[in-house]
Amino acid sequence: MKRFYTDVAVASRGDGFAVLLDGRPIRTQGGGVDQIVPSEALAQRLAKEWAEQGETIEPARFVARDLADHAIDTVSPDPAKTVEMLLAYADTDTLCYRAEPDEPFWHRQQAVWEPLVAEMERREGVRMERVSGIIHRPLKPDTLDRLRARLTVLDPFQLAALETVTGLAASLCIGLAALESEADGDALWDASNLEEDWQAERWGEDAEAAERRAHRRDAFLAAMDFANAARSA
Repeated sequence: MKRFYTDVAVASRGDGFAVLLDGRPIRTQGGGVDQIVPSEALAQRLAKEWAEQGETIEPARFVARDLADHAIDTVSPDPAKTVEMLLAYADTDTLCYRAEPDEPFWHRQQAVWEPLVAEMERREGVRMERVSGIIHRPLKPDTLDRLRARLTVLDPFQLAALETVTGLAASLCIGLAALESEADGDALWDASNLEEDWQAERWGEDAEAAERRAHRRDAFLAAMDFANAARSA
């Protein structure tokens, strides 16, 4: 598609902000409703994506726009559905499934993963279940209830970002850590890829796998940036 606009601006709209293309507000791709976001910072990021397009529109460069549309069209009508999906990640959190204690990789997991799990437990007031091996050990009902309450207070934009980072990391521990204002995105991404790095150290890195990982990393960091911008006043 050829670029069909010249001017890109941000304007307040009710309780939020919108991107204007030549003075006209943007609508979401799925629902066709006005794309209103909760902060000016997020609207500016959306505007930047539109402003940086060339003569031909490249849809793949609309990362923040797609997250905003997902928040409005999919998450907002039924936030509880997203909350329950995220709770499923908590119940099988990658960071809680460890090697056997006599295996070398277990020590790496203890050094990198255990502090993240322990910090989540402290921050959220929950108890996660560590497992050596692959046998599933479900979370206690009170832990699930606390996590459900924690997720329920997030707005659709935070939930949309959390859905992305949690899915990419296969870990709600990492997902919730990524929402913290001082979160180190690179460290969290590396933690989520600990096993992949361990295997690469032993057997070498595959070029195609490395390229796929780089794309996933970009999406992970972009979702963190989206969440941070969405809560900015």
